[in-house]
Amino acid sequence: MKNNFIKILFILAIFVFPQFSFAEEQSVVIPTDAKLEYNHGIDCYKLGQYEEAIASFRTAIRLYPDYIDAYYNLGSLLDYLKQADEALSVFEQIISRKPDEYEAIYNAAKLSAQLGDKVNAGKYLDMIPKSSGYYTKAASVLAKCNVPKTAGAKGGNPASSVNQTSGCYPNITSPTGLTTDKYGNLYVSSFTDNAIFKIQPDGKRMLFYKSPNLKGPISLASDNAGNIYVANYNANNVLKLSHSGACTVLTTNVAHPYGIHVDGNILFVACQGSNSVLRLKLR
Repeated sequence: MKNNFIKILFILAIFVFPQFSFAEEQSVVIPTDAKLEYNHGIDCYKLGQYEEAIASFRTAIRLYPDYIDAYYNLGSLLDYLKQADEALSVFEQIISRKPDEYEAIYNAAKLSAQLGDKVNAGKYLDMIPKSSGYYTKAASVLAKCNVPKTAGAKGGNPASSVNQTSGCYPNITSPTGLTTDKYGNLYVSSFTDNAIFKIQPDGKRMLFYKSPNLKGPISLASDNAGNIYVANYNANNVLKLSHSGACTVLTTNVAHPYGIHVDGNILFVACQGSNSVLRLKLR
């Protein structure tokens, strides 16, 4: 993440305003409408119109759910406005897409500590390599909040194992498919919302993927590399989502894919519309 301070009307602003991102990764093709909303958010921020800036960043993300710079600027602004809970959820969206984005992990650790969640703060600290400067920054902030370095899980990932207790995850509209990854995260497809949610073992829920590409997601499956496969019922195709949320269409012209299963490098798809089971070799 390449971040620069926005130069606003007063030079002193760089010492008190949140750090924003101007540079966009050149290898990523971002839709024009999302870029326009993002740039409008930057302009509003410069003018001190924070609520309008927040709305523009949220719209940019809705138009392009993988817009990392928009997430970062939204989270930074919410943090600046002392909306720690919302800011944390935004930085968690970055982490779910880029697990090695240590600046976002640092912010998540800091915000968790501010919210009194010492366990999660410690877990986020453990996700940062000790060789990174963000580890030193996070450790310093957590120490001021009386968070011990041992508060995190051994091995360093806040989603290190599937939650073994009984319970319930409420308010998911039309949940259909379920799968877990090797870190213990649970993925749930919402058929009517055309969305896939990610639930960490601690119960925290975030939107993992939502796009016009999703049309009636039914079953989910995962492989050892952390990829998620989606039986996209109403689009008659199967999608592959990377652990960062990048989407590719794995196969098309599948008549109402319903059940889906991964065994090694073979993907099986139950095709309801053709009364058959499709067998695909994965790369």
